[in-house]
Amino acid sequence: MSIKARTIRTDAIVLRHRDWGEADRLLWLYTRKEGKVQAIAKGIRKIRSRKAGHLEPFTSANLLLARGRDFFIITQAETIDPYLTVREDLIRVGYASYIIELLDRFTHDEQDNLQLYQLLKETLTRLNKETEPSLAVRYYEIRLLDLLGYRPHLFQCANCESEIKPQDQYFSISLGGVLCPNCGPAIPGAKKITMNTLKYLRHFQRNSYQAISNVRLSPELNRTLESLMQEYFKYYLERNLNSPSFLQHIKDHQ
Repeated sequence: MSIKARTIRTDAIVLRHRDWGEADRLLWLYTRKEGKVQAIAKGIRKIRSRKAGHLEPFTSANLLLARGRDFFIITQAETIDPYLTVREDLIRVGYASYIIELLDRFTHDEQDNLQLYQLLKETLTRLNKETEPSLAVRYYEIRLLDLLGYRPHLFQCANCESEIKPQDQYFSISLGGVLCPNCGPAIPGAKKITMNTLKYLRHFQRNSYQAISNVRLSPELNRTLESLMQEYFKYYLERNLNSPSFLQHIKDHQ
């Protein structure tokens, strides 16, 4: 039986935190080496703490973690990227909160997944740099479903497995994908989906971000994709997400 190292040097993304005791803070991290972990930053709420600026939500940091009885202990922290543009724009804050909430809800502690870590980091980088950040979020949703094992069926009917033809179709969240016009009306909860919406979902699913980076989503199409994906996630999580309502509140007041 292997013995785990007492200390770990790893890159990590700060997902969220809450106060712990009189001066400490409990953080949820998604790390490159260990997946999602909980860690204590001792004394971080003291005025003279050197760690405070390195451990804010959405921050990418290099950490030295020591294994404690219940949680890791953060003994060293150095910022890699604070994603300042994200922090200065409420819409981007809303999107960052959304992608992090999705990852947090779907993952368990100490189940390492390098691809999930890389997807999260790459998406935060895109949110920080892209002129229109919504495309990065729509791409993240599709790639996240792939990595989690919930890849939607977009090329064959999820019911009869016939090839999908270039016409408006149906989409069933419970069956996990698109339905042909013959099956769609008979499936409870199936909703109509335009061929244009399906075209973009397929494009995101089978291509790299570099290949889709020149896509320009209309506001209407973005809302359609956003609504569909949020319903999809809600179905598999069996609960509502908090961040979409926060994001919508921001959009409504801008």
